[in-house]
This record gives sequence, C-alpha cells and structure tokens, in this order.
Amino acid sequence: MSDPAIPPEIADWFAGRDWRVRRHQAEMLAAADSGRHAMLVADTGAGKTLAGFLPTLAAFCPSRLAGAKPPEGLHTLYVSPLKALAHDVQRNLITPVEEMGLELRIETRSGDTPSDRKKRQRARPPHVLLTTPESLSLLLSYPDSFMLFEGLKRVVIDEIHAFATQKRGDLLALALSRLQAIAPEMQRVGLSATVADPEGYRGWLAPWGDLDSVALVEGEEGADPELEILLPDGERVPWGGHAATWAIPQLYRRIAENRTTLVFTNTRFLAEYVFQNLWDANEDNLPIGIHHGSLSKEARRKVEGAMARGELRALVCTASLDLGVDWGDVDLVVQMGAPKGSSRLLQRIGRANHRLDQPSRALLVPGNRFEFLEATAALDAVHEGQRDGEDFRPGGLDVLAQHVMACACAAPFDEAALLAEVRSCLPYAGIDAEALRRVLEFVATGGYALKAYDRFRRIVRDRDGTWRLTHPEQAQRHRLNAGIIVDSEMLDVRFRNGRSLGKVEERFAASLRPGDTFQFAGVNVEVESLRDMELVVRASSKAAMIPSYGGLRLPLTTHLAGRVRELLTDRAGWGRFPDDVREWLEVQDWRSQLPGPDTLLVETFPHAGQHYAVYYTFAGWNANQSLGMLITARMEARGLMPGGFVANDYSLAVWGLKRVDDPAPLLSPDILAEEFSDWVTQSHLLRRAFREVAVIGGLVERQQPGKRKSGRQVTFSTDLIYDVLRKHEPDHVLIEAAWADARAKMTDVARLAEVLDTAAERLDHVVLERVSPLAVPVMVMIGREAVPQGAQDDELLLAAESLEGAAMRVEPLA
Repeated sequence: MSDPAIPPEIADWFAGRDWRVRRHQAEMLAAADSGRHAMLVADTGAGKTLAGFLPTLAAFCPSRLAGAKPPEGLHTLYVSPLKALAHDVQRNLITPVEEMGLELRIETRSGDTPSDRKKRQRARPPHVLLTTPESLSLLLSYPDSFMLFEGLKRVVIDEIHAFATQKRGDLLALALSRLQAIAPEMQRVGLSATVADPEGYRGWLAPWGDLDSVALVEGEEGADPELEILLPDGERVPWGGHAATWAIPQLYRRIAENRTTLVFTNTRFLAEYVFQNLWDANEDNLPIGIHHGSLSKEARRKVEGAMARGELRALVCTASLDLGVDWGDVDLVVQMGAPKGSSRLLQRIGRANHRLDQPSRALLVPGNRFEFLEATAALDAVHEGQRDGEDFRPGGLDVLAQHVMACACAAPFDEAALLAEVRSCLPYAGIDAEALRRVLEFVATGGYALKAYDRFRRIVRDRDGTWRLTHPEQAQRHRLNAGIIVDSEMLDVRFRNGRSLGKVEERFAASLRPGDTFQFAGVNVEVESLRDMELVVRASSKAAMIPSYGGLRLPLTTHLAGRVRELLTDRAGWGRFPDDVREWLEVQDWRSQLPGPDTLLVETFPHAGQHYAVYYTFAGWNANQSLGMLITARMEARGLMPGGFVANDYSLAVWGLKRVDDPAPLLSPDILAEEFSDWVTQSHLLRRAFREVAVIGGLVERQQPGKRKSGRQVTFSTDLIYDVLRKHEPDHVLIEAAWADARAKMTDVARLAEVLDTAAERLDHVVLERVSPLAVPVMVMIGREAVPQGAQDDELLLAAESLEGAAMRVEPLA
C-alpha cells in the first residue's frame, strides 16, 4: 500500500521503474510537510539526493497544487562542494521532472557560468538553482538578492561533511543566516553518507542552535561492502614507500577483469605516477584515464563524459572524485596507499555500483607495512560501521570580514542586526559585539596601522550608525575577489596553439629552462618558454621528470591512528597478518616494545655514526613535522647538536651528534609556549597563513578589472603588509586569524598538544644498541623526504634491506 503523503505522480514514477519509495525518502518528505529542517545520513546509493529534492518535486505535482499555478520564482537552492557534482545532479534531476511532466526549471550557477546567464538568473530565476557556497555568497552581495530569495522555500546542502568544518562551511553558514533573515520560513536540509557526529551536524544546520528544529533521518542500511587488501605475489610487504608500484601488474590484471575501475590516490603526484605505470603495463591498450584538480576544466569534463558514457576501463583519480558523481557502472574501487580515514574510505568505496542493494567492491593497496596496518584498521572500522571526521571549530574572522563586505554590497546594514544574524549560526555563535566591531573596523579602514591609506577604506559608518560602502566601485572589487579557496602560486601550462593542459606551481616552473621536459596530464612535454604567467610547452618524446605538485597531504584521522595502535598491541590478532608483517611485530616486541594506546614510546639507538631518537606519536605527518622542528630547536639550545629529522604519519626520527639520555625535557608542554611561537613567527608559516587570510578577508586583491595579479605579486603585497602589522599592530584581526590557521591547518597544534600531554603522563624510553624493526619505515626516508615518492621506491627498498639486517637480527651484537 502506498504512503498517502507521497503524491501519486511521484509514487507512479517510482513504480514505473520497479523502485519503491524508501523509508528515509518518505521521512524527508514528512519532515518538510511538518515544517522542520532535516539532516539525512544514508549510505551512498540510497537515493540521498532524490530524498532531499522530494519535497520540491512534491510542491510542483499537480495533485498537490490542486489546480493552482506552479510556484513562481526561486523555490529551492542546492549547494554542493563541487561544480561537477552540481552538473551531475542537474542531469539526474531532469529525468524525473520530465517524466513526471512537472513545470520545473533547473539550472546551475558557478564561476564557469556565462555572465549573461548569471544576469538572467537574477532577473528571472529558475525554480531550482544548483550552486556552490562561493557563488551563493556572491548572489547575496547584489541589491536584488532580497527580492530573489524572499520566496525561497528550501536549501539542500549535499555532501555536508565535505565543508561544514572548514572555511567554506563558515561562509555557507553565514549565507544560510542571511537567507533565513530574508526568508524566515526557509527549510534547511543536509545530506551525507559518512558523518561520524550526526548531532553535531544537526547543530550546524539549526538556526540559533535549536536542535529540535532539525529532524535526524537515518537511511535504510545497504549491502555490506566487499573489501580486500592486496598483497604482493610471493613477496614481502615493502618496508617503505607509498606508491605501491609493486602492485601495478596485479592491479592491471584486476582492471582487465572488470568493466570499469576507479583507482584513487592520495596526491596528484601519485595519480600521475600510477597512471604512467599503468600505461607502461597496458599491453592490451585498454582505455585508461586520469582526473585531478590540476588538470584543466576541459580535460576534467572530457574524462567525466567518457566515464559517464562507459568508454573508460579505468580512471586514476584523487579526492577530486571523492564526492557524489554518480557512475553506476563502476564495479571496482581501488585505494592506492593508506586511506587515512574510515569515512574517506567509505566515501570512495561508495563510488562502486552506487546502488544500495548491491555490495560495493573495493581493493586496498598498501605501500608499506604501516600502511598495511592502517588499511586493516580502516577495513575493520568500515565493517563495524565506525566513522571519523573533523571537529567543528569557531568560524574564521577573515571569512566573517568577507561576509560583512557582501552584506554591505547588497545594502546598508545595521550593526546590531548583523550581529544577531551572524550569531544565529554555529561557527559564529560565540562572536560578541566587540569581536564584530574589530572586524568592522578592519573592513572600514584596514586597521589602525593602515587607516592612513584610502585603498583600505571599503565601508563607512553613517551618523545614524548604519554601515554602507564608501563608493559603489567597492562592490565590483569585492565580487572580483571574493572566495575562500586560495590556490598556491600556479602557472598555466599551454601548448603554443593556446590549448590549456592545466597548472603547475610557479616555483617549479621557475626552475625549468627551454628544452627541459616533464610529465603532465599523462603526456611528456618540453618547455619552450615561460612568459606572462604561462608555461608554453610542446609534446615531446624525450624522457621526462615528474613534477611534485606540493599539494596538501591527507591527514591521518585520530580515530584511525588509535585503531592502528590497538592492532599493534593486540598480539592475539596478529595471526591474520602476512608472515613477514607478523614477524616484524614479533621481533619488535622481543627487541624493544610496542607503542600502547595511551603511551608515547621513544627509542634511542646509534646508527651510522650518529645518535637517533624515534618518537612513535601516531599524530599524522603535519603534527610530526611540527614536532620535529620544535625538538631540533630545543636540542640546539641545549647543546645536543641535532643533525635533522624526518617524519611520517606514525613516527618522527631525529638524529644528532650527541645522545639523548632523557627525551622528557624535549617534550615538556612549555615547548608550545616558547619554541612554537618562535618557530611560527621566525619561519614563513605565519606569512603563508597571513597571505591566505589577507586574500579571503579582502585586504589584498587578486584581481582588478581586466588584470589578475600573479601569485608572486600577491605574496609580495601581503609580505609588505604583514611586516607593517607585525611591527605596528600585532593584535590586528588578520594576524589573529593567521595565528588560528597556523595552529590548526599548518601545524596541527591540537594533535601536537595531545602528544605532549601523553608524554607528560606516560613516556616509555627504550635504549637500544641498534635500529629497531618499527623504526625502519621512517629511517629509510632519511635523505629522501624531499624527493617525489614513487620514483624513489626502488631506492627505498635497497635502503630498507640494509637496515632490515640490523633491525630484524634477534641475537645481540658480538
């Protein structure tokens, strides 16, 4: 019997496809009918997006309209983290709309949308507009935004976990607050397959933190995924490396056995490297593609189209395809290297089949022994239904400054009213009148140290207390420069005929001479010239060197790190490991000890004429890199003559000319108050952070009418301002914002603090006469950490063999 709340047009459409309206889809419609916001958590393939749109479709069904005309104006906003996802959703929505015969217009809006269409969308909006947080914020900066959004009924936020805890989420939360003020009856909807904290996301969605206003809808359970860890044929799991090149022959066989395979890597470099290795093994000339964020829009769209048409047998990709693009014919997902988190792995697994009632098939390919443990931990977490993710944090002041400008561009505003509006969203619930005043003062004058310069005066306060733009041209400048994503300095790579291949880092391009070759977008190219921020190349048959893109490393989640620790100390569970991995742990247990969940293990030993200390933190590369900087600085101050350090996700190795007899003083919590502050301010960390917040906050413009500044020009401008503010206004609102970013994003100070707290509670120091088995994976990286991973895997194997002989020998030295 059908649900009477489901309009017959929708019920008939489902029945015509031999589908049924699932429980969570009906509950989403019921939540909307009762006037509540909703947070839907459902597996990939469960029809999440359709569930989010069901109330919109229902509102346009003739059976509900009862003879009335369909609603006019903008009815529903759909916000996604990716432009490609919006286009994919548009394609998938048009089918039911047309087949049900609904009078419903659906359009997309992003930075790629032609300007004439953008203008028309504001004058005659579609019923459903699919967009991104940045494009929504720009829409809100126009004076006609009040009329555009006054009839808005719903906002659907897809893949909400992908940005709610980040700055893009801050911008979206502020936009939602403004939309709610314009359209008080507007309903908010969040969709996700992988949130670990549904209650937290209910709080993020809820106006004024009113959890009761947000219904939590949990999807029907789907088929359990079929997961497998690939192991070498007749060989050992490697000690070091990340590219898993040992697996290429086996991976190629799997690709040949399946219709379509998605091969995920954790970095753009590895995507290029794995792609090239697969082509070298491609004796059957199978169509294999590549997709990552540095490729041009045209190249990405071409590959996405080929995948949608079923023309590729495999696609090597990065996080650029983590989210939601629906290719139902993908029958195998491969994760090259460690997944770094159970939610991320689950998201990627969900790209296979994309159907709730059929199991997704996934293959995990560890690059080394620690990655084998991490893959095992992630596999266990997925089977147990455990998720992980980032914690919510206070909103960025630079993002708030950008929102203030958007509001001023739309219309003059009252300070008290804006404060109330801003505080209604979770990221800025703690903002008080003084904090907002500081942000307003910055937007108005640039701050105390910059107020003498007219170019920093963007808004002004009238005598009645109303804030407005200083000049109408400020609105154009804001719209040219607004945005949250600040790319590293990049150059366009083009052929002489103008065809764009994508982008590479400016510092890499600057090191190239005419005639040099490198690999990009899967082809070898030769440099012809570098001019006007463009690297002009031609196709080449010469051997190439591969660029390292210098992109962000995916962080190892705290949840998964804890699971790896548990695997290390669960001796009864070692029986399921390969023989060489089990032997590795057994010899470590015999010769030293294994790091427990609430213990910091530090091993010290001599090697190659120097003294080494290895700290097993499991805090992730970012925190370990920061800890290495701080420990070596403290060693220098104490005369321990450090030689250097190397870090991975699991441990940190530091070496020097003098032995560390007691590591505890090197790990005292005051290191965060002393060495940390000195390091951040004296290095380029704070400058890098300031560059980003200055761009987001609008202090430095990337674009002017008809001209775009190079990354080098932006950096030069921000460095000059940074020096002025550090000297004359060290408490400037953007210096504060830069410090927050330096602590959170660049150094992961929260996890670093956890390591120091653990060391203060329980630090186990083991003195050894030689390198331990557990230390080998990080030791083999010494001298190679700045070299692109993958190309050096063979060298790593040779280095590991020499270390292995000492580490795995169980008898004492003679």
